[in-house]
Amino acid sequence: MTAPRRTPASVDTYIAGFPVEIRAILERLRQVVREAAPDAEERISYGMPTFFQQGVLIHFAAFARHVGVYPPATDPMLVPLLAPYAGPKGNLRFPLTEPIPYDLIARIVTARLHHTLRRP
Repeated sequence: MTAPRRTPASVDTYIAGFPVEIRAILERLRQVVREAAPDAEERISYGMPTFFQQGVLIHFAAFARHVGVYPPATDPMLVPLLAPYAGPKGNLRFPLTEPIPYDLIARIVTARLHHTLRRP
């Protein structure tokens, strides 16, 4: 049996736990989210970096073969663009063997931000 993973204390701690090439991707992803939602609060939720602004905007996490993003945007304009990255549980999987589509991720965050700000 392996020891349970400890929940990182901060987004910085989460990112620091990865090899340098993965850290660079996570830092860039963090920057993209921060630019799209400058007022969002950073937290760790479900053991992942999470950005909140009147609700969850985005969670992201690194895995052996991909970067996962949760929840995906439901904006009808984005759905076809996200289809190649659709994971089995409603998440998005961006393979580490391909360039990460940061512009698309920024659009996801923007769509999620508009969605959360419209809620009563």
